[in-house]
Amino acid sequence: MKKYHKLRVYLISLAAMIVTVTNSCKEENDNPETVADIDGNVYRTVVIGTQVWLGENLKTTRYENGDPIKEITGDTDWLNQTSGAYCKYDNNLTNVPVYGLLYNWYAVQDTRNICPAGWHVPSYDDWTTLVDFLEGESAAGGKMKQKGTSYWNSPNTGATDDYDFTALSSGYRLGGTFREPGYYAVFWSSTEADVTDARILSLINSTSRVYLEEAYKSDGYSVRCIKH
Repeated sequence: MKKYHKLRVYLISLAAMIVTVTNSCKEENDNPETVADIDGNVYRTVVIGTQVWLGENLKTTRYENGDPIKEITGDTDWLNQTSGAYCKYDNNLTNVPVYGLLYNWYAVQDTRNICPAGWHVPSYDDWTTLVDFLEGESAAGGKMKQKGTSYWNSPNTGATDDYDFTALSSGYRLGGTFREPGYYAVFWSSTEADVTDARILSLINSTSRVYLEEAYKSDGYSVRCIKH
């Protein structure tokens, strides 16, 4: 009887330990790591392969050292800007919580860093590493896009958001003019292409492809930071 009692107590204790560990793991998975920028905006983070990314678009209005990034609202002023600048999509504050801010490339490449401490704007190589992990250019776009048509126009082809990158079609600013959300998600890289252009990554509602392209440095696109 004593042996049976000891065994029963041991099994009960072991079961309790398993439940505790399981609950701890679940809580850890349900509450992913977060990071804050200089403005106090808090972002969730996601691990994809060997990389750690922000799971949301950047919203900061200041560089890492606290210096302000210039806000430009006028179309002509935006187009002619040759230093770091940001804007709200359609100059509307209500768009920021969901879409983040749009930045020109001069803000992206500024040595004061627009990302949180310990993070940086992805280089072209960082983006290609992500695309390769997501099975190449023909499939990666679908794996990065948020599912459904809440923030993408139909058909949002191939969208599975397998790793919670949750790319939204957040609009952009081209030639100083805002282009509506629904069709494209465009992200800067820190890599310069030539005197006038820099590298970007873009996603489209009508395909699961990802496009690694070039764009004018004066354009306004979203930023996703990557951990050092």
